[in-house]
Amino acid sequence: MLTSTHLPGAPAWLDLGTPDIDGAISFYSAVFGWEYASAGPAVGYGFFRLGGRTVAGVGPLTEEGAGPAWTVYFRTADADATAKAVERAGGTVRMPPGDVFTAGRAAGFTDPTGAEFAVWQAGDVQGLDLVNAPGSAGLVELYTTDLAAARAFYCSVLPWDIRDLPVGDGLQYAVAGPAGAGPDAVHGGLMQLPEEHRAAGARSEWHPYFETDDCDTTLAAAADHGATVVIGAMDAPGSGRMGMVLDPFGAPFAVLTSSRR
Repeated sequence: MLTSTHLPGAPAWLDLGTPDIDGAISFYSAVFGWEYASAGPAVGYGFFRLGGRTVAGVGPLTEEGAGPAWTVYFRTADADATAKAVERAGGTVRMPPGDVFTAGRAAGFTDPTGAEFAVWQAGDVQGLDLVNAPGSAGLVELYTTDLAAARAFYCSVLPWDIRDLPVGDGLQYAVAGPAGAGPDAVHGGLMQLPEEHRAAGARSEWHPYFETDDCDTTLAAAADHGATVVIGAMDAPGSGRMGMVLDPFGAPFAVLTSSRR
């Protein structure tokens, strides 16, 4: 779980890129009870909030050829240095480091297996206000076409510890957390996409897990409001009960009722 969003390498921010902001506001408000706050009409960006606390950002698709997706931003002390490390490790800089007013400095990348992610160098805005509570992010996860390559890449560009996690059924899975923070600081997972999924066109991508008090009920609510359930509610030993959907515009995310609940 996201025990901290303030450690170097930990997820610090999430935002949704969507072709229909009004539709996304309607969907996520119905499923998670989020409220929307605009950052200003000239900005075209806004915030999802729960109980007055920011749980994510949302904005239009701004990159040519981009599809609906959630972007995970990992904390860095120096976005420019991280961009150089990404290039040295075989990744691509999609969005060069740039200041977001006085909030912080951001940059967007693509890893060598094709998954997009970003980094956040905090300024006035440290990161998300709420995590691990129902309706907020609890984990992030990478589906990758090459787990070994992804593992080597992220360990070279972010201060992470990564260890294998036996999950059975022939799946290859690893968990990641900020270096030196111990096993309780795990913030997410990396899963090797099975060959049949890759043959069917599955690509590498990051997605968030949002906590919920009742996974089955949340999945049903998402489906009722136009989402496509791609992994039905299932028990994940050691984690809890989870499922995965595509929102009405195609952005993937998962929901999790953690075993600690």
